[in-house]
Formats: sequence, structure tokens, C-alpha cells
Amino acid sequence: MRKVLVTAGASGIGKEIAAAFLSAGDSVFTCDINRAALDAAARELPGLKTGLCDVGDRKQIEAMMADAVSQLGGIDILVNNAGIAGPTAPVQDVDPDQWEAVLKIDLTGTFLITKAAIPHLISSGHGVIIIMSSAAGRFGYPNRSPYSTVKWGLIGFMKTLSMELGIHNIRANAILPGAVDGERIQKVFQGRADATGASLDAVKAQAMSNQSLKLLVDPKDLAALAVFLASDAAKSISGQIMPIDGDMQRN
Repeated sequence: MRKVLVTAGASGIGKEIAAAFLSAGDSVFTCDINRAALDAAARELPGLKTGLCDVGDRKQIEAMMADAVSQLGGIDILVNNAGIAGPTAPVQDVDPDQWEAVLKIDLTGTFLITKAAIPHLISSGHGVIIIMSSAAGRFGYPNRSPYSTVKWGLIGFMKTLSMELGIHNIRANAILPGAVDGERIQKVFQGRADATGASLDAVKAQAMSNQSLKLLVDPKDLAALAVFLASDAAKSISGQIMPIDGDMQRN
């Protein structure tokens, strides 16, 4: 039974990833900032271990890591999923405090969690690190400069981890989702339709006009990719970016 830590796993993509690893027979701990959501996830996913953590707070990260290691008995697989979206504005209008908040949570938080997990991953003898980047880390993202910047930065971090930790038989890879299906993106589509007077179908078609496959990413497919990357079937895969975006050509 592998020991898996998933950050921000109380809802959305993180919960799907936690569920997929549980279904694979693994022991899973997830942290989140939302206690009520953690409790709901634990009820929905029997066996899920949980703990509160704001990944923008170094002391909370240290406490969470100790708790996760205690409950799991170590860490074999780390899935860095936590992050915030940040502001939507051109660069000249981005609030510097909002810029710093995105870097603190998405980039520095991932660094701190990974740094704390590395000794345990080394002890595992077959550690795996998966980092959630984005299509915005491959193409850029107009009016979303903080978000795009951290997603590019996470790829550089992942590449460096792979090079440094290969000697310890630790693999590191990044997943780059496009638009992921769910309540959030559907609300975005409806908002665009309401604002423009266009039909909902027209808004969705426009959103996916830059993709070869006219489909939103199924969160379960994203979770399955994470489980694959952590499996022995991917034992020779490290330092790679893994887009899952319907063959997106631009952002």
C-alpha cells in the first residue's frame, strides 16, 4: 500500500485525485484550507485521512507534513495540487499584493511542501512527485500574468527536482490541464453567455475553438493520469510535462 499526500484535496480536481489513489488501494492523506469540505470529503471517501493547512503559511505546512507522515507512516507519492487563480487584469492593472499572494501560495507553497516531503520520499526508495501546472504554463495567459507566471515556474521547479532527485530513484513530472469540466467552468460559460447575449452552446464552442478535441477535460481522466504517472508503468518517465487539454494550440 503506497502512502500518498495530495494537497488541496477536499474538492474539485484534488478530491478526484485522492479518490483515484484510494480506489487503487493506496493510503491517502489530503490537506485543505476548508475544514467543512475536508469533513465532507472524508465522509464521501471512506479511509481518507485529512488535515487543515494553508499552504501560504510555513508553520502550517510544517505541522501538516508532520501530521501526514504520522498518519500515513511515511510518504511515497506527493501530488502538489494546491493553488489559487489570482486576479484577472492586464499587467499594468494587477495589484502587487495579489501578485505576491499567487506566488506565495502556488509557487512558494509548492516549494515548501516539496522540500519538507523530500526526506520522506528518499526514505521511500521509489518516491514520486507530481506537480499540477496548467496550459497557461505552456502558452502564457493574457490578463492572468500571476497565474501564468507561477505555472511556468512550477515546470522549471519540476525539471530541477527530476535532475536533483533521480539519484534517489525519485521521479518528478508535471500535469498541464486545459479547461476542466465542473461547476466552476460552467458558471464561467454561463456568465459569458449572459454578458454577451450569445447562446451557451456558442460560448462553449468559442472556448474550445483552439482545441483539436472539442471537449472539456474530465477530472477523472486527469486523476487517472496522476495515478499512471505514480505507477510502475511510468517508472522511466521523469522530468516531463504532460498536457491533458484536447490538443490545445494556444491559450
